[in-house]
Amino acid sequence: MSLPPTLPREGAVSIELEDGVPIFRASSIIQTRIETLLQKQQVSPLNSDEEQELDSYEEIDDYLSFINPLVRNLFEEQKASCLNKK
Repeated sequence: MSLPPTLPREGAVSIELEDGVPIFRASSIIQTRIETLLQKQQVSPLNSDEEQELDSYEEIDDYLSFINPLVRNLFEEQKASCLNKK
């Protein structure tokens, strides 16, 4: 329902091309923060704010995991449609 307060409003998501298809990924800043939280979690329990932050990042990852196949499928359909018209 809300973004983590530590999530930068700019540069949080990067877009990379894979086979000509844009793929959305968490930026390196966000990936580093997630790794930091996961490492800390292995040593000691996270405080409630950190736990919520990690949960929010997981939600964002779920959205990106949902969006990327949709985008890939749309690009593949568009590509196939263009090839069929030729």
